[in-house]
Amino acid sequence: MTDDLRARFLIVDDHQSIRKLCMTVGGSLGFHCMEAESAEAALAYLETDSPDIILADLMMPHMTGLEFLPRVKQILPRTEIAIMTGHGSIETAVQAMKLGAYDYITKPFRIEELRLLLQRMEEKVKLVAENQFLRDRVSTEMELNGIIGSSSKIQDVLRMVARLKDTRTPVLITGESGTGKELVARAIHYRGLFAKRPFVAVDCGALVPTLIESELFGYEKGAFTGAHKSKEGLFQTASGGAIFLDEIGELPLEMQAKLLRVLQEKEVRPVGSNQKVKVDVRVIAATNRDLETAYKEGTFRKDLYFRLNVVTLHLPTLRERKSDLPTLVHYFLDKLAPGRMITISSAAMKCMLQYDWPGNVRELENAVERAVALGSQDILEEHDLPPAVREGQEAQPETETVAAPAKPAASDTDLEELERVTIQRVFEQVNGDKVRAGKMLGISRATLYRKLKRYNIGMSKGASA
Repeated sequence: MTDDLRARFLIVDDHQSIRKLCMTVGGSLGFHCMEAESAEAALAYLETDSPDIILADLMMPHMTGLEFLPRVKQILPRTEIAIMTGHGSIETAVQAMKLGAYDYITKPFRIEELRLLLQRMEEKVKLVAENQFLRDRVSTEMELNGIIGSSSKIQDVLRMVARLKDTRTPVLITGESGTGKELVARAIHYRGLFAKRPFVAVDCGALVPTLIESELFGYEKGAFTGAHKSKEGLFQTASGGAIFLDEIGELPLEMQAKLLRVLQEKEVRPVGSNQKVKVDVRVIAATNRDLETAYKEGTFRKDLYFRLNVVTLHLPTLRERKSDLPTLVHYFLDKLAPGRMITISSAAMKCMLQYDWPGNVRELENAVERAVALGSQDILEEHDLPPAVREGQEAQPETETVAAPAKPAASDTDLEELERVTIQRVFEQVNGDKVRAGKMLGISRATLYRKLKRYNIGMSKGASA
């Protein structure tokens, strides 16, 4: 589907009245409608745009619908095409379906008949797109190394990754420290068409101020003391691929101006050189600061902000997606102690759910790693957790009432229900495929089987092994 999520509908017919009628019906369904008076005009249109649905007349001058169909399928294999035909050409319409047409409709047709056909075609397009998204999500999650879960906020992130991976659009990733901004940047690059091209990560906050320019843009031999030979900058190293500018809000204003020129002119000038070098780099930037507030306060350039902020992808905090916490814990347990089948007690999980995790997923992984290293049993208990997590309940604001620590969401019953609902939802999403369910949940196959049996999920014969 297209970026605005509306189906793009192209009607191809040499009769203006038919085109007008079909566009009216398509418009009433919320489609973005376009028209072409001939097959040749439609093919020319396909050079610059990609409709999701095409309705073409079978009998057109110069090129018939039967000749037009395979040409479209070659260019846009996922586009659904239906054929309009007269009663005397049914056999030809059936032949068109054998060539890949979705269906046919006979003239004259009723408006309701056309509406139903277009609705069915839209459903098919959406189903194909959703299946592709699920495949991309499973594949992407294997690369995201902890950015997993079934909460709506994480699904939104994964959908954006799937959309952005095959483009060169600049992306600004925002989110608190520890939410996984670099991991998402890597997923956008390595899951797309440009995966074999360079990916260079730069921590802007860690660069020495006096050396930032030479690190990013390179330098010539003798440009400064110690420059015994010329060196390429990170932008040149990333040319053809992507450069990830982490914590871009930490760049000094002077450096922001030079970066803006590079983004506008697509060329760098090494320190000590009079020559400019062309670079073709996709920029993915990240920050835990509010850059909009920063440019209003004068600490970040407004023009650079808008140059970077073409597409913004915001990563949720862990406290915003507590429903994913059990899934993440099991994922890290399987990752950090493969084959040990370590579980976590209800008391320990309850304690983790009550904690706000200011360090987000990174802090959670560290906490699980500490518990695995210090724990002596195959069940992690509350005392195995870091002190900050254990004492999180006591660290509530003073305005909390005495009864506040007794949060219903952290009861044993509700905790199990939360885990059951999460597994159930994912299991239904993948139609009972246990391998895919395990990947999406981030847990091993053995752990998944144990959970399925415990909650009596997918025990019917239809579930996939």
